[in-house]
Amino acid sequence: MSFPYYIAQRIYRGRHGSRQASRPAVLIALTGVAVGLAVMIVTVSIVIGFKREVSEKVAGFGLHIQVSNVRASRSYETLPVVIDSVLLARLAAQPGVVHVQRYSTKPGMIKSADSFQGMVLKGVGQEFDDAFFRAHLLEGEIPLFTDSAATNKALISRSLAEKLRLKLGDRLDTYYVQDNIRARRLTIAGIYQTNFSEYDNLFLVTDLYTVNRLNNWEPGQVSGAELAIADYNRLDDLTWTLADSLYNHTDRYGEHYCVLNVEQLNPQLFAWLNILDVNIWVILLLMTGISGFTMVSGLLILIIERTSMIGILKSLGADNTTIRKVFLWFSVFLIGKGMLWGNIIGLAFYFVQSRFGIFRLDPATYYMDKVPVSFSLLFFLLLNIGTLIASVLMLIAPSYLITRIHPANSMRYE
Repeated sequence: MSFPYYIAQRIYRGRHGSRQASRPAVLIALTGVAVGLAVMIVTVSIVIGFKREVSEKVAGFGLHIQVSNVRASRSYETLPVVIDSVLLARLAAQPGVVHVQRYSTKPGMIKSADSFQGMVLKGVGQEFDDAFFRAHLLEGEIPLFTDSAATNKALISRSLAEKLRLKLGDRLDTYYVQDNIRARRLTIAGIYQTNFSEYDNLFLVTDLYTVNRLNNWEPGQVSGAELAIADYNRLDDLTWTLADSLYNHTDRYGEHYCVLNVEQLNPQLFAWLNILDVNIWVILLLMTGISGFTMVSGLLILIIERTSMIGILKSLGADNTTIRKVFLWFSVFLIGKGMLWGNIIGLAFYFVQSRFGIFRLDPATYYMDKVPVSFSLLFFLLLNIGTLIASVLMLIAPSYLITRIHPANSMRYE
C-alpha cells in the first residue's frame, strides 16, 4: 500500500475530524457523479432500446434482406421474378442466413359500407415465419397460408379495422386496378397491432396464391424473397455477398435480380435513427461536464480545508506530487461511491421499466406504447470506465493548487 493511498484512505474513512464545510461539498460531488452516470445509463438504454424496437418492427414486415426484380421501382407495384426451390435453397445455404421466404404484393383499396382505404395486399407462402405477427396478434389466429390454394382470409391491423369499422370475422371487399377493376372478398382471420403506423395502415397479409392470381403472373413468379439473418451487425456484408453471388444471374424469363437490405429500402427512417446517436453524445458530454464540475468544486473545498495538513506533510518532507496523489486518491474514492449509486439508480430504472413499463408513450407518435429500454454490457462498462477516467483527468489541473501552498503559512491556517 503506497503512502498517498494510505493517507487518502484514512481521510476518506475518518469522520471525527472532518469539518462541517466539507460535508456539503462531498455530498454535492457524490450527487453530481451519481446523477450524471444514472442519466447516461438511462439515456443510452432508452436510445438503444428505441432503435432496436423500430428496427425490429421494420424488419418484421420485410425481414432483413430482400431479393427482387432489378427493374422494380420504389413503388409497391412490383415486377415479377422467379424464386424457385433451387434459388430458395441457394439463398438459405448462405452463411449467416437463418430463414428465407417468398412474398408478392398488390396495391389496392378496401371499401366498406361507409368508407374506403388504400392498402397493399401482401401474399406469403407456406414457409412464412409468423413469429413477428404472432407476437403482435390481438385477436383471432394466423391462417396457414399457401401458394397452391386461396384461403380467402387476411390479417389486418387494428388501426385499419377501426378506420373501416370492421371486426374479427367480418368480410371486406378489396379492389385492384390493372387492365380492369378486379375484386376479392376476404375474411378477417386475425387483427394485429405493431403501433408502427406507416405499415399498420398499409399492409393486409393473405396467401401467396391470391396475390399472384391478381397479378396474372406465371408459375414460380413472385415479387421476391425475404431473408432473415442471424447477426444484424453483418447486414451490409451479407447484402454485398448475396448481391455478388446473384450478379448477372437471370431467371428463365431473362429478369435480373436485385439485393437490398432493410436500411437501403428505408433510408429516411434509418437516417433519422442514426441522428439519435448525436443526441447520445451531447447528453454524455453534458453529464460528464456536470459530474466533473461538481468534483472539481468539491476537491478545491477539500484542499482549502486541509491546508494545514498539506503544510505539515510538506514540512515532514512530502513533495507536491505525493500530496497531489493523496487528494487524487481521495477523489477516486468519492467518484467510486458516486458511480456506485449512479449504477444502482440507472439499473433500477432499467429493471422497473423493462418489467412493468411504467413510463408510457403515444404510439401514434413514437411507434410504441411504452418507453423501450435495452441493456448492453459493453456500453455499461464503457460508461463506467469513461466516467471514471474523465472525472479523474478533470481533477489533475485543480490539484496543482497544492503547489501554491507554503508550509510556513499553511500551518498557521485555520
